[in-house]
Amino acid sequence: MARPQRKVEAAPQPAARPMGLSIFDLDRTLTIQPTYSRFLLFAARHRAPWRLLLVPLLVPVALLYAVKLISRRTMKEAMHGVALGRRLPQRDAVRLADRFARDLIARGLYPEGIARIERERASGRRIVIASAAPHLYVAALARRLGVADVIATASTWRGGCLTPAIDGTNCYGADKKGRIEAFLAAAGIAREMAHIRFFSDHISDLPVFELADEAIAVNPSRALRATATERRWSILDWRGAAR
Repeated sequence: MARPQRKVEAAPQPAARPMGLSIFDLDRTLTIQPTYSRFLLFAARHRAPWRLLLVPLLVPVALLYAVKLISRRTMKEAMHGVALGRRLPQRDAVRLADRFARDLIARGLYPEGIARIERERASGRRIVIASAAPHLYVAALARRLGVADVIATASTWRGGCLTPAIDGTNCYGADKKGRIEAFLAAAGIAREMAHIRFFSDHISDLPVFELADEAIAVNPSRALRATATERRWSILDWRGAAR
């Protein structure tokens, strides 16, 4: 008499582990001071110091931005035009960006921020820098920090020269969130299979904080500190050590 066959059930497969992503804002999160104006002044001093005499021309631009008659994008493009001109050869632009990155490494970053990047990396997480600053120098800084993934504001290049025009969106606020989502899609990372830990100093990054699984307010502005306290987010403050 034939024995009844046993039904063989496949062993349950362990659930895939989410990929850990640690995304860092740059200005006032990793850096002690904002970087855009500092880069433009640095580049003008090293390339064409006479352009510093043109800086007062930006006062009306700053006032128009303050009363919301022009966008942040327009203001940034105007600042670039005054400090660097309409066409900067790529070789010169890359050299200036690398010199500026070295300057930031030497005296412009919070040591605690660098240490935190290293701890995140050591725990197996993928590090991303996401900033409204130009990709040109954010990428140069990221290379020196050993960070491969950069999301930043792209520049327009024509005829091998850097121009003041921003290519695409300014990577700020909701646009930064959209750029991060596009990065995930391009990398083949489903949102539900990623654990995002986001570090930033400013309330303008609220859309990204709300996208993240873990929000960490770093050196927070007054508005961000209030929101972080209300929502019980972690708060880190490295400013005292820098002073």
